[in-house]
Amino acid sequence: MIGYVTLGTNDFAKAADFYDALLGSIGANRFMDMDTFVAWAVDPGKPMICISKPFDGNEATVGNGSMTAVAMDTQDKVDAFHQKAMDLGASDEGAPGLRGDGFYGAYFRDLDGNKLCAFTIVS
Repeated sequence: MIGYVTLGTNDFAKAADFYDALLGSIGANRFMDMDTFVAWAVDPGKPMICISKPFDGNEATVGNGSMTAVAMDTQDKVDAFHQKAMDLGASDEGAPGLRGDGFYGAYFRDLDGNKLCAFTIVS
């Protein structure tokens, strides 16, 4: 259902480096690469995560209540993705752990304050 998510940034080069390293850790590569827009994907037919400077030229701001979730297939991968984000300077919004019935997730904010979650479903 979801094709891609775009996250705004005020420091395009810094955000691109952050996501090259973070998304590269799960096998995603740049799929589209322009002066003010980059999209990463593990496969061009799968959902993408993108960064962009706002089209209207105003400052990028964080959406209150907005979050982008990245699906993983194991708890170890959730843990590693969260740790990679921390190593790259992200801020912790919730350490890896079980949240509710069969949902294992970890939360962080990227360098611009956008909230992300890595998660897996466990039985």
